[in-house]
Amino acid sequence: MPVGAYAVASDTGRRRRRNEDNYVVAPPLFAVADGMGGAQAGEVASQLAASAVEGGDSDGLQGVDRIDALIQEANRRIFDRASTDPSASGMGTTMTVALVEGMTVAIGHVGDSRAYVVRDEQMEQLTEDHSLVNELLKSGRLSEEEAQIHPQRSVITRAVGTDPDVDVDGFTIEAEDGDVFLICSDGLTDMVEDEEILEVVHQHRDDLDKAVRALVSAANRGGGEDNITAVAFRISEEAQPNLEDTVAMPALTGDEDEPDEQTREYADADVGSDTMVVRPGELTGGEPEPRSEPHARRARLVLIAVVVLLIVAAVIVWAVVAR
Repeated sequence: MPVGAYAVASDTGRRRRRNEDNYVVAPPLFAVADGMGGAQAGEVASQLAASAVEGGDSDGLQGVDRIDALIQEANRRIFDRASTDPSASGMGTTMTVALVEGMTVAIGHVGDSRAYVVRDEQMEQLTEDHSLVNELLKSGRLSEEEAQIHPQRSVITRAVGTDPDVDVDGFTIEAEDGDVFLICSDGLTDMVEDEEILEVVHQHRDDLDKAVRALVSAANRGGGEDNITAVAFRISEEAQPNLEDTVAMPALTGDEDEPDEQTREYADADVGSDTMVVRPGELTGGEPEPRSEPHARRARLVLIAVVVLLIVAAVIVWAVVAR
């Protein structure tokens, strides 16, 4: 098996109470699932997906065919659960899966989690986001800069488990010795620019555990607005795999920044996933201007202050006229 090393880090982030991400690290199979849905349904969806991928029977299939069969099984399990459990209605998950076979890496993908490959000093995004923002980008209705701050970044156009069948993007990559593959949820990519992700992975390519921990720390420093999961593995033609168990990180300790008061305020709220699914034909053009919750709160306070001042002024004018 040409997987020379691998590591995983998963963190709740700074503004969520629960981690609705799940992952599979079962060389030569790797996957990340980012759940969505009300209450705890997102966590249930991603768990069902991860279990289906890790324990699924692929009937001797290989490569892209095997991955497609595993994701279809995940879709069936989630859709059946959502159809019979009212508390899980509408739940779903993203799913990005990698399977290493020799020096070939097969990828299966649904949603807006991502797969990258770092080769030498360059990084390439292998998957295409199934998201509203990406559709608007491709149509020329958004610039790259606008996409980064768009208020509907969490709206995806394809997910596992929301319909009886799912369309899976599947393809293969011919790997080279030393390639590092990264699979991650959008809690990383929404907070950290690709250039910084490349810098971190390149700096720690010989210690992937440090790499994924550093990526999670960077996402939290960037705001930590969502759950963060990063799975990395390195290809080696003369692999001596590090098969020591790697564990999820419920919280990071060390050199990461302490959350400020505003961050703690969000963390105290029982906030779940804000990801939702729309069909491509439902995309609309009237996008609101981005506004964060703190800005909205300040706007309401200013409005109240203006109204109070107007009332006071009216009372004073009335008193003067009454004389």
